[in-house]
Formats: sequence, structure tokens, C-alpha cells
Amino acid sequence: MADAKVIPFDDDRSRAGAPRSSRRRPGAGGRRKGDPVAPVSPLPGQQSAEPALQDASQPATGAQGPAVGSGWEKRLAGGLAFLRRRVTGDYEVDEFGYDKELTDQVLMSLLRPLYDTYFRVEVKGIENIPSKGGALVVANHSGTLPLDGLMMQVAVHDNHPAGRHLRLLAADLVFMLPVVNELARKAGHTLACAEDAERLLTRGEVVGVMPEGFKGIGKPFSERYKLQRFGRGGFVSTALRAGVPIVPCSIVGAEEIYPMLGNAKTLARLLGVPYFPLTPTFPWLGPLGAVPLPTKWTIQFGEPIPTDGYPPEAAEDPMLMFNLTDQVREQIQHTLYKLLVQRRSVFF
Repeated sequence: MADAKVIPFDDDRSRAGAPRSSRRRPGAGGRRKGDPVAPVSPLPGQQSAEPALQDASQPATGAQGPAVGSGWEKRLAGGLAFLRRRVTGDYEVDEFGYDKELTDQVLMSLLRPLYDTYFRVEVKGIENIPSKGGALVVANHSGTLPLDGLMMQVAVHDNHPAGRHLRLLAADLVFMLPVVNELARKAGHTLACAEDAERLLTRGEVVGVMPEGFKGIGKPFSERYKLQRFGRGGFVSTALRAGVPIVPCSIVGAEEIYPMLGNAKTLARLLGVPYFPLTPTFPWLGPLGAVPLPTKWTIQFGEPIPTDGYPPEAAEDPMLMFNLTDQVREQIQHTLYKLLVQRRSVFF
């Protein structure tokens, strides 16, 4: 693994000292997929409780018809069962630390009010993401804070007819922050490097990448909706190696949530962050200034660009990578302009 050639997705991302994929130690809670589950044997002289449990799980019938529990009772029972599994470690995580149950039942539920009510996200072209097999979703990046990636993840999770889940590739900084690191792993995020991305794609996952990196989310408000450079095309090489389609994605609305009017570079260097934004409300209003503006969002997934028709050596062709990178970038930029023309207002 140490000899593997890693192609960076963005020039701003350095993996020196970057943490690797989470590996859960035995006994640390949560069993891996494929681990055997030991059967519970009855004590001598006792009958197995399994048939009784099966019978109890069936709805009771009688003269009044089947007994149906109220909604809150079902939710309470489901919540208690969820807590029991978390306490006993009876849940699964993959090799990257992705916890599907926690993501579906908790993390998505926490993001959904922001998605549905606050930003009122409208999704278009979700059918362009394949129903099965790997796919690489490439999107623009903006907004000072990376909320656009999270909203894109909810969009795929809640709207795709096949129930696909988006595995985002995140910058090194995400995995250096306490709490954020663990939550990102649980939500299915992993390090933005070609090695991890290719492993996910060949497994049939939908992977999301934002090649602009910090150049995109940290650009001034005067350059809104103008795509920055897409690195050196590492994401195209990864898609070619895995033979998966590239799905361009355009996000409108994120640029205005934190209008970045300036950048305190000296303070950013002292804090060890790529930039320190100065907005009309932050840092002047303190924590209140960190509340994003309630803009209206549109996320559109474009027509997929196939890569399975190229020979294996195409992944090493710099001219082909440049052409495909430029094609993806131009498609995203054109869709951004089209959505901006159609938009009635920033907030409506």
C-alpha cells in the first residue's frame, strides 16, 4: 500500500501526516460485515424462545381485527432497539468507518431540517446517477463553510429511487478536527486521495468530489459562481481506472450563505486554517454571525460522461485527462449560468 501511486485531487491538499481510514479494534464496539453471530443456545431443560418470539412478532388477531400499535409506540420501540444496538456494539461499520445505521437514523435526520426547511433544496436530474454500480459525482464548491457537500449528500440519500448513498471525499483538515473527524467517518466520508476513491468506486459506491477544494469555498464573493481550477485532473484518472461514469453536479445557492468580503490572512496563518473569512456578520456579531443566510438552493445532476470505453492505459494519458477535466468543468459552469438565469431571487 505504501508503494501505491496516489494522485491528488487538488493541489491544496497535502496528505503529509493525514490520518488513514479508521480501523475499529476488536471489542471497540460495532462488528464488521461478515463477522459470525454466535447463536444463543437454550439452557438444559428449556425450549428455545425463538418460536415464541416469532409468534409474538405477528400481529394479534381476534374479533376486532389485528391490533395495531400507535405511531409513538412504534417510534419508541425503534428508538430503544437502536440504543440497545449502540450500547451492545451490535452494528456494522465498513473499513473506512462508515456507519450506515447511524447515518440513516441520526445524521441525516439532523441535516434534513436544514435541507428541507432552511435552504429548501430543489433537486434536478437525480436519475442521472446510476441505480447500481460505481459513479463519480463531481460538483462545484462554495459557501465559506462546506455545507454544500452535506446538502448534496442528503439530496442523493433522500431522492434517489434506488436509495443510493453518496460517499464524499474530504480535505485533510476535516480529519484533523476532533469530533468532526469521527462524525465524518461515520457519515461515509474519507480522505480525498485517488487510492481510497478507487477502492470505493470499484466496490460499486457513488463517490462525490469537489475538485476546487479550498480555492472554491474560500474565494471572495465578487467571484461567486466562477469555477476555480480543477487541480490536475486526478479525479478523471481515478474514474478511468475504475471504469465508472462521471456525473457533473451544479449547486446554486451556497455562494450567498456567507458572503465573504475579505480574508484575514495573518489570523488564518496563526490558526493554521486556509483562510479566515470576513463577512457582513462574522466575526462582528460573534456566534450569531456564524448563522448562514436562508438562501434558496438548487442542485442539478447533469448527464453522465462514460469512461468505460477507454483502454486501460488511458488513465496515464495527460492529454485525455486534461480534455475530460475541461469537459466536466465546462458542463458544470454552463449549468450554473443556466440555473442563475432561471432563478427569480436569492431567497425565493
